[in-house]
Amino acid sequence: MNHHQRFLSRRRFFVSAAILLSAAVPLARAEDRAAKKTFYKAPNSYSTTRDPDVPKYSRPGSTRDIDGWKDLTWLDIGMDYRLRAEYRDDDIRRPVGGLDTPFLHRTRAYVGIHDILDPFRFAVEVQDSRRNNGNFPKDNRDFNDAELIRLQAELYFKDWLDPDSYGTDRPVSLRYGIQNFEFLDRRLLGNNQWRNTANTFLGFRGAIGQDANDWSLDLLAVQPLERDISAPDQPVDGRWLYGIIGHWRRWEDVTLEPFYLAIDQDQTADAADRYVHSPGLRVYGVFGDSGFDFDASIIRQFGNSGNLDIDAWGGNLEIGYRFKHPWKPRLSAFYGYASGDEDPNDGTDHRFERFYGFGRPWSANDYIVFENIDTPKLRLELTPTEKLRVDLGYSWYHLASATDRFAGNGSRDRTGESGSMIGHEFDIRGRWQATERLEVILGYAHFIAGDFTRNTLRSDDTDFAYLELNLRVF
Repeated sequence: MNHHQRFLSRRRFFVSAAILLSAAVPLARAEDRAAKKTFYKAPNSYSTTRDPDVPKYSRPGSTRDIDGWKDLTWLDIGMDYRLRAEYRDDDIRRPVGGLDTPFLHRTRAYVGIHDILDPFRFAVEVQDSRRNNGNFPKDNRDFNDAELIRLQAELYFKDWLDPDSYGTDRPVSLRYGIQNFEFLDRRLLGNNQWRNTANTFLGFRGAIGQDANDWSLDLLAVQPLERDISAPDQPVDGRWLYGIIGHWRRWEDVTLEPFYLAIDQDQTADAADRYVHSPGLRVYGVFGDSGFDFDASIIRQFGNSGNLDIDAWGGNLEIGYRFKHPWKPRLSAFYGYASGDEDPNDGTDHRFERFYGFGRPWSANDYIVFENIDTPKLRLELTPTEKLRVDLGYSWYHLASATDRFAGNGSRDRTGESGSMIGHEFDIRGRWQATERLEVILGYAHFIAGDFTRNTLRSDDTDFAYLELNLRVF
């Protein structure tokens, strides 16, 4: 089977899977809907739940044990600090091997004002990202000193539209300014909580409805900001990101998220003229009371990149099962694919555009991104106590096209003779909520180099261990 046949076969697989999964889930019964307070259902799939719009470390001012603050229901305020001590041996993202033991520091603070000045609302968030004890030069994955990651003004109209059938308001809002956000399963648009620095954007974000409603719509017209280590971040020259993301929650146990994303890149000294259209559909939910859950996405991409036509696609499918046991074990199987460009001289670019996604669900080592990748996974998640969660998994990583680049470190063999097997990865992680304000995370991942990695970079396996402390200051 040639590359084009494999390309079409995988595309048919994801389209068929999405249709079957959505058709297999029953519609909601009126009496079941009436018993609920919200239409929102969180996905059960691994590491795909979006971070909330107001950061998790923030709390209403009225909850502060401070004299005179009890009436400050219109104020959200928060601050947190994260320290991650890493042990990285032969990290394949680095040009040379060896041991690196960095300490990563991230401090964030947030203030949000709402309700009291409606329809005007305002929010500001600052993040300081630094590293010490590292063996490599400064980069914007680890460093971004005292940077604004949110400075937004908002017009918020609570009563423009009729509420949904539960009586929940369906607001209309428009924001402008520096923003960070997450959508869909975070693989295309995420603020990247794992990395020491954040994805940020400057521009407009509109919304009709909210997560609690039976349907809602998000609109984006923003410029991504280039992270500058020591100066204020600036918009990427000539680049805009557009998006329309729908959410349909009226069906029992299933959520549909149709979307359209686009990148418009003007020709600059460093970039070719490029326009990528990316329509897609995500569907997730559960199969009634069977214990099975699912999460599937299919994404088509077309447009132009300079003189080349774009014809790419990607998708993922996860099936999980929750066992009836006090530890709530969930076993899942995952398959993800993003096309790569097989022949740079055929007039068509098949490389999937990964947008601004979160890489952590792909690889605990953070080696893999949503580009030129073909990977199955197995994962087990456990909750031994209310305060302790454990997950572990095994992943197999292949290049979708052996002649295209591996985005994890930029290596490429245009002949394809180095093979397509990037490697295998085992990972395990424990998360302990030690106190209300302190979370402790301990993790380990072992990567076994495949033919492609051995032939283009080095043959050493890699080890990664880390201890992370997340402290909500108040």
